[in-house]
Parts: sequence; C-alpha cells; structure tokens
Amino acid sequence: MNTENPTTIREKALSINLNPTIYGSFAEIGGGQEVARNFFKAGAAGGTIAKSMSAYDMVFSDNIYGSEEGGRYVSESRCLKMLDHEYNLLEERLVQEEYKDRCFFVFANTVTTLNYSRSNKPHGWMGVRFQLEPSSPPSDIIMHVRLHDNNTILQQRVLGELGVNLLWACYHHEGDIANFLQSIKQDLSTDLLEIDMIRLSGPCFASVDIRIVSLLLVKMGFTKATIFGPDGKVYQPKDLLYKKNVFALRGRFRPLTKVTADMFDSAVRAFCDNKKDVEECDVFRLAEMTLQLLQTESDIEDHERDFLDRADILSSQGHYVMISDFEYHYELVNYLNECRVAHKGLIVGVKYLLEIYERAANEGRELSIMHNYGRVFRHGGSFWVYPFQASENAQIYTASTMLPPPSTRSLHDFLLGNKALIEIEALNPEVLTIFSDDIVKSIQDGETGWENSVPAGVAEMIVANQLFKHGSK
Repeated sequence: MNTENPTTIREKALSINLNPTIYGSFAEIGGGQEVARNFFKAGAAGGTIAKSMSAYDMVFSDNIYGSEEGGRYVSESRCLKMLDHEYNLLEERLVQEEYKDRCFFVFANTVTTLNYSRSNKPHGWMGVRFQLEPSSPPSDIIMHVRLHDNNTILQQRVLGELGVNLLWACYHHEGDIANFLQSIKQDLSTDLLEIDMIRLSGPCFASVDIRIVSLLLVKMGFTKATIFGPDGKVYQPKDLLYKKNVFALRGRFRPLTKVTADMFDSAVRAFCDNKKDVEECDVFRLAEMTLQLLQTESDIEDHERDFLDRADILSSQGHYVMISDFEYHYELVNYLNECRVAHKGLIVGVKYLLEIYERAANEGRELSIMHNYGRVFRHGGSFWVYPFQASENAQIYTASTMLPPPSTRSLHDFLLGNKALIEIEALNPEVLTIFSDDIVKSIQDGETGWENSVPAGVAEMIVANQLFKHGSK
C-alpha cells in the first residue's frame, strides 16, 4: 500500500500506525468503535494505539467522565470531558523514557446513529486533542456532525472514515485550513454528511480565523449554514436557535448602516406589538450573508478579507452572523424550521421587493416567484416589509402603497391581503434615504459626512482599519 502519499482510508490509517512518533487513545460512545476499528484493520495498530474504549452504559460513562448537567450524552460537553480525561491519563501514565519522543493524541466521539424505529436525527460530536512536537502544549479541534444516510451500517462507515481523515489532517494539514478541511472531506459525500460547526484552539490553530473556517464550511458544501456570535465564537445553529423568536435580515452589509439597525428595530417592535406576550429582548436578531450574494460582487478583489471586515462590524454591534448558501428565502425558512424556532420573520425592504417583481415581470417568471413565495408561507414564514424613500423629498413607499409591475400586482395584493407580507413603519424615518453603495463611494473617495449614516463606532473602525478601500481614490 501507498503509505508515503496515502489516498485511501486504509492507507491513511496504516501510515499513521507506522509513524513511530504518533501515539494515543480512542474513546468512542454511541456509534460504535468505528474509527479505532479502521486503525486495527489497517495493521500495526500496536504502534499507535495506547487504549481503545467505549462506555455505552450511562452509569459507567458517568463514573469515568462525570455526569452531564443537562442529561445529554451526545453533546459538546461530553466530548470535551472525554478528551480531558483520556489526555490526562496519557500524561500521567506514559512518563517512561520510551515515550519521551512521542506526540500524544486523543480521539473522542459521542454519536447517535439511526435508531431501530428510524425516529431520531443522527448526529454527534467528534474531537481530537493532539501534539505536533513531544512535550508541547496540545491543540484541539471539535466539530459537530450530522449523518444523513438512511442505513445505520452506512452511517457507521462514514463515521469511521471521517475520523481517520480528521486524525490524518491534524498531523499533515494543520497549517493550511483550506487543505485541512479538504482532507477531512476526502472520499466522503456531503450528501451523506454535514459538519455545521468547528471549534479550534491551541498553538496549531493560533493564526486561524474561525470566521474563515465558517465561510469555508459553507463554501465547500459541508453545511448550508453556520453562525458565529458577537464574541467571535462559533455556535451550533440548531442549539443556538432552538425555540427562539428569530428575525432574519439578508444583506451585503457593506457597510452596516443606520438603516439596518432601524429595519431590525422596526420589525421587532411590530412583532412584539402583535405578540403581546413577547418582549423585545426575547427576539433573536440574525444577520444573514449568503454566498449567493457574495459571489456576485465582482468588484471586490479579496472576498475573504472583505467578508471579515463586514463580520467585524456586525459583531461590534452585537449581531449574530449567519453564513449560508441559501439562494431563496424559503431555504432559510426551512432551515429555521429544522432548528425548531418558536416564531420566524424575514425582513425585506420595499426596494428589494420591487426589484424581484420587476425581474420576474421582465423575464416572464411570475409563476416562479409565486411558487418560491408560496414555499416560504406554507412553512410558516412571513416577510416584514420595510418602507423605501428614493430621496429626501420623494414619496415614502410602503408594502401597501408600492407600485409593482402590472403582471405581478394581483400576486402582491393577494400576499398582502393574506398577511404573507406584513407592512412595518420605520421607527426612524430620517434614515430611509441612506444607501450603502453611496456610503462606500464616499468612503473610497475620501469624502466626509458619511460617518453620520452608520451606527456609533462603525466609522471609527472603517477609518482605523482602512476598510472598504478607505480613501483609495
């Protein structure tokens, strides 16, 4: 077999087994010892595996790793406890001279595969704590996995192969996060596997920006959406959004303006007025940036850097940022349903709606628009429509006064009459004539005055960090 440049799962496992410096333990709960089994099957496992174990019974598991406060054994907390316990044992017990040149690792996972009645959602947590140099501080990678195959045996196979790819990547691609992720994906179909969250820590990943990792997860097809918060941390979306009232605003946010803030404030106030039992603090605000929009920005030289600039600004204002690959709003609604949110609303502007209607009329796609909108509303979504004003003395158009093309007018009236489109008023009408493209032009031209169009603190960030090519023209 080719162990110099391995291309198969078995070759990767054997190559690790034959490496005299790599040594550690496997601890696997729930999905079976699928990862360790690949290393045993490859041969020469005695050179790599100090211990392989699994504790299926909860009492045994609690006695080894401690109890879980929330009672959830398939959780990030359990995976971290497994890594802590097993790595401490390696350091405590393997102190003899023969181990002084070894790089220790612990692989851990806690997974639930498809049950007998096929009534569950197979998923799990997988992690590696590893050294690249003997006696050096370890690094961690933790990720959340969803298994989509409809066969338990096939799910176990995918789990085992993913684990081998992950351990291989830790020792061969830790310096290049794009190659790291590509190596994890090797020979695995993203139709059968989803990775919707990764956390990285330790010296190996000190220079890695987790937001770029989030972007790459979506870009490479590992997941349809990922979320990071104002604290810079990555969150598992279906845990973060569970049973929350979510208002999502899709945009380029280049840059964030006072209009964005007012759109959120106006929609949330209208929602809380309608739901008397909901306080504004109980509404979760989600800023969505879809790759479908980012990929159309041909005038931007460095998309990743520009994306981070926008993310920095959103985070500074306390926003949670979703990176998605959703082309249509109904895909976002379906995803929020999967997250089992309590209520959901999508915020759009009159200007955006008019552009959609006009494009549909010009291309003869009125039925397609109706179909896509229908899928939003059929799954409990609704559009909260923010007003539009082209200039200071121009008329303000709302959802009820806007003038869509004649061929889409009956559709618009139907949606409005059935509360699929919900009209909201601007809490701060003075911001209606602010447009982000005008602000970017002013920033690049080195003009003044644009600072009054962005929230407090944003202008300082743009100037200090020379964002959006500040003063480049």
